[in-house]
Amino acid sequence: MSLFRSLPAWQAFLKRGMDMVCSGVIGLLLSPLLIWIAWQVRRSGPGPVVFRQERIGRDGKPFILFKFRSMFEPAEPEGPALSTENDPRITPFGKTIRKWRLDEIPQLWNVLKGDMSLVGPRPERQHYIDQILSMHPDYRQLLNVKPGLTSWGMVRFGYAENISEMIERSRFDLDYIQHLSLAFDAKILLHTIRIMSKGNGK
Repeated sequence: MSLFRSLPAWQAFLKRGMDMVCSGVIGLLLSPLLIWIAWQVRRSGPGPVVFRQERIGRDGKPFILFKFRSMFEPAEPEGPALSTENDPRITPFGKTIRKWRLDEIPQLWNVLKGDMSLVGPRPERQHYIDQILSMHPDYRQLLNVKPGLTSWGMVRFGYAENISEMIERSRFDLDYIQHLSLAFDAKILLHTIRIMSKGNGK
């Protein structure tokens, strides 16, 4: 049985408009900060300033997600590996931007392009999606909506360090897609701002 509740057409149109306007305006306002972060990332060690990684979006379509690089290169010499608390792969400056979740800012470009929305389930790699689906088939329903820069799962659960935690977090996102509304999105954005202000990222 589908858990997905689609937005009314006018709300879907407004949500996309808000995504475009907010991502563009926030990107412009934060441009001095973005330049400073890019300079610090460049100084933190060899490797690209902006990290690119394939993630899975709406309807199972892959896209390239952008983040400021926060790890030493190569970060995954033996294949996909989730980050953990006190992860030795994270650079000193990477710890700072991850703490305040500033490494995620380049995803405003993903939002502007339409790969993502400001709010929606966080996008994962196919490697992990396959493992999650084998244990929790309902996860597939999260692919009915665009992934988000922030999510109900990130607000209520936070970062996941293994498959079990990813499944636990997905239960909040499944709740989100059952109750889609602009009001719910606004609630999540307000919680996200509150959480970012505390600097509890990792």
